[in-house]
Amino acid sequence: MKMSSRGLDSTTDSTSQFATIEKTEPSKRYTPPWTKPYIIGIGGFSGSGKTSISQKIILELNQPWTVLLLCDNFYKALTEEERKLALASQYDFDCPAAMDLELLVEKLDSLKRGKKTEIQIYSFSEHNRTEKLFTIYGANVIILEGIMALYDQRLLDMMDIKVFVDTDLDVCLARRLTRDILYRGRDLVGALQQWERFVKPNAVKHIYPTIRNADLVIPRGLDNTTAIDLLIQHVKKQLAVKSKLHIQRLEALGHNFQFNVQSCKNLHILPSTPHTRGIHSIILSKKTERTDFIFYFDRMSNLLIEMALDTLTNYTSVDIRCIKDYTYKGLKQTLEVIAVSVIRSGDCFMNSMKKSIPDIPIGKLLIQSDASTGEPHLHTESLPKREHLAKYILLDAQMIGGAGAIMAIQVLIDHKVKQEDIILVCYLLSEIAMRRLFRVFPEITVVVGKLSNSEEVDTTYNMEGFKDSDWPFLNRFIDSLYFGTD
Repeated sequence: MKMSSRGLDSTTDSTSQFATIEKTEPSKRYTPPWTKPYIIGIGGFSGSGKTSISQKIILELNQPWTVLLLCDNFYKALTEEERKLALASQYDFDCPAAMDLELLVEKLDSLKRGKKTEIQIYSFSEHNRTEKLFTIYGANVIILEGIMALYDQRLLDMMDIKVFVDTDLDVCLARRLTRDILYRGRDLVGALQQWERFVKPNAVKHIYPTIRNADLVIPRGLDNTTAIDLLIQHVKKQLAVKSKLHIQRLEALGHNFQFNVQSCKNLHILPSTPHTRGIHSIILSKKTERTDFIFYFDRMSNLLIEMALDTLTNYTSVDIRCIKDYTYKGLKQTLEVIAVSVIRSGDCFMNSMKKSIPDIPIGKLLIQSDASTGEPHLHTESLPKREHLAKYILLDAQMIGGAGAIMAIQVLIDHKVKQEDIILVCYLLSEIAMRRLFRVFPEITVVVGKLSNSEEVDTTYNMEGFKDSDWPFLNRFIDSLYFGTD
């Protein structure tokens, strides 16, 4: 047997510029993990144990962003005549012509490019596609499983490793009968007729030759624990390499990048006044009680959110009628405003956000760093549906390295939100995180309460002399104190 996988491509350089940002070298484009997912193709006879092996891989990888994509959902929609034949077990589902390979290639290509993709569910009892859809987004590992998984060259070209499950046809028949009768509403006679007429001949003619396309052949299916363990170890090794490369690229974003804070028009730092310095002093003091911390952080949130709303420019003139028919020219926001919270740090802004705009639509993103590698992972995304263009206020109370915020902005961009329509609101922001943000997304707007410095202190906006290495900018504590989980 042989085993191989493709290496990761290097990051594509971006040449986009923004007026106030200078670059000493070409800007690096951020590449989230789901734009280069690791794709595993698992083919073999019907009933060979492909699904069981796929589930075993998912269980052992133990990652919520692993997706099982079944070829069974890509059978062609049947005409009424074909459907009658299928219900009578007289329709051939096991030849390549029965499957919509064009659609399968299209969907896998969409997933490989990191796009949000909808898959239509196929019903084997009705022998037709249903109205049910399941949506895939943010998958780091994709397992394509089905009898035709290794058949089309276009699919093979997208795979990182190709596996053929080679099981004796008599064993496959026994498994298929159990599955079809118990789970797919077939009768014994019809299932046997279909096996003899279509399944077995096509297995020999079309399926078995695809073994030549496999990097790894697993005889005896799920019983071959040695081969399955080797496969899982190989996949874990490749994912570890991919994870390490992702972290290295994130860390490199903030280096060799000249940035002028004073002249950057889309960076807004809360002015340092006796009022704001007093609030900072209470929030950052270790003697502050939790009730006082919540009260004063809400006050700070109000200031930051109002500052963010002041950056909006999409207004139109309207005639306002007052008491006794007095009128004047007022303004009305023309674009919808949507708030997106990076759980759970961003939730600290929710009270103030709802007071500022009571009926604002709210989205949620759960991005957490891996405990062992430090790599950020997208666990959940829930964004409000929009019919027109909108401004997005992204909320994250504290940014240390910026990896989570960069990933959050990339999620919005993947959902067709323009950079210039994103306003990031943050209370504590380190300079290294800011550099990474503006290197990747130079056209976003950032509103920050307190910005630290990585090396030289700039007292024009950092009178306290905070450094990136100081405790408040090196430890995540805002959400813990706010929600009382510390």
